[in-house]
Amino acid sequence: MRSTITGTARLTTAHKLSAAGLTAAAGAAALAFAVTPGQAAETPSIAVKPVAWTTTDLGAHDHITQQATTTAADAAAAKKKADAAAKAKADKARADQQAASRSQARTPVKPATPAAPAKPAAPVKKAYADNLDGWIKESLDILKSKNIPATYEGIKRNVMRESTGNPRAINDWDVNAANGVPSKGLLQIIDPTFKAYHVEGTSWDPYDPVANITASCNYAADKYGSMDNVNSAY
Repeated sequence: MRSTITGTARLTTAHKLSAAGLTAAAGAAALAFAVTPGQAAETPSIAVKPVAWTTTDLGAHDHITQQATTTAADAAAAKKKADAAAKAKADKARADQQAASRSQARTPVKPATPAAPAKPAAPVKKAYADNLDGWIKESLDILKSKNIPATYEGIKRNVMRESTGNPRAINDWDVNAANGVPSKGLLQIIDPTFKAYHVEGTSWDPYDPVANITASCNYAADKYGSMDNVNSAY
């Protein structure tokens, strides 16, 4: 005998039938056989009612979905916590290493010795010729630094009259010589006057040409205003 089963069943992979649901569906199914004379060999029709889903079944599905979501969230939270713990551990290890490095004894660094201040360059000494021209020019530079007036012409004119330019000249016949203090040098100055009007920075030797000119000009400036004003014995 050939049997034909007609009917429909609605099944999806998202829902799961419970054993009780299947039993209820089987019990509720009705088999109807319609046999007419001469058709005994026909296959009877079987009607199968669709399975009805209940809210209980849907709730079970939502629970499974929620459980899967919760499990994934818990896994993510656990990973985040593990990562944070690993980072904290690494940070602590690095901090401990740095602290240990700082605590190690070190040889103190000596401060650099400050360089000695550079000595000012010695002024270049002006060169003067060792003759009457050079003696007068050197004396004029000294007189200028001491604010003592004199000119080249006034000095040379009196030198030539007094000693003709001889720095070792001496007068041993005039009144000064008679008094034991002969006139000496280029401008014929006596020892007491030379010592009284000696200019600092020059020699104390009255025969020294620069010292002789400078002291004589200092004396003439005091007595006559300048050596330029002297035109005879002074």
